[in-house]
Amino acid sequence: MNEQSRPSAIVTAASQGIGAACACDLAKRGYRLTIMARSELIHEVARETGAIAIQGDVTKPKDLERLVDQALQTHGRIDAVVANTGLSRDIGSYTGKHYDKDNDDSVTDYDDLYWTDMFDLQYMFVVRLARLLTPQMQKQGQGAFVNISAMISKEPHAAYASSSIIRRALDGYTKLYADRHARDGIRMNTVSPGLVANRNWTQDQLDAVPMQRAVESGELATIVAFLLSDDSAYINGQNILADGGFNRST
Repeated sequence: MNEQSRPSAIVTAASQGIGAACACDLAKRGYRLTIMARSELIHEVARETGAIAIQGDVTKPKDLERLVDQALQTHGRIDAVVANTGLSRDIGSYTGKHYDKDNDDSVTDYDDLYWTDMFDLQYMFVVRLARLLTPQMQKQGQGAFVNISAMISKEPHAAYASSSIIRRALDGYTKLYADRHARDGIRMNTVSPGLVANRNWTQDQLDAVPMQRAVESGELATIVAFLLSDDSAYINGQNILADGGFNRST
């Protein structure tokens, strides 16, 4: 396979965790990568994967524009996108109260800044990326997005109130995007992990998972790579749960 025939992919929040695992997996499969994250660790992942690295923030439209422009300038096309997010700023920096299982705060106690920050972080960045990339993918006649969400999009939990609500909105966007752009050869799907092994979970939390363990980032990367590939050409507009059987409903 010559250089120009290799597919090109963008991966966001790729400095560690799920994003880094996806970047490494796609690199091994021959993708030419443009990756972005706020952390300087993005440059280490770039060295490991041969990627072009952009240090930037997915909540900032100008950074997303830089990312897309760099990918197109370097590779000439963008075939695949892994829309992943990291964490927001420290939760203690918000003025409102936050859910605590010991005092049962209400979702009404979250301040406006928290809601708008989470909306930008978990929803609007996908909307903005799609807006930037769709015209190019329409010209190409193909493209695939995979959004990284969370299993709480299926079953809301008060301890993760913003994610529960906003990621449910992302499900709706994914479906509507897929409905419209399937005719252009563009697909969009979502992967919703359960408990991910890059965090410390209690034994009680793990016992609630039928498989009795957390999912590894590398396992999620394999699912993402499948959804970006032609092997999944008829899967579109779906939210794929990777939660070890935790959720009982869809």
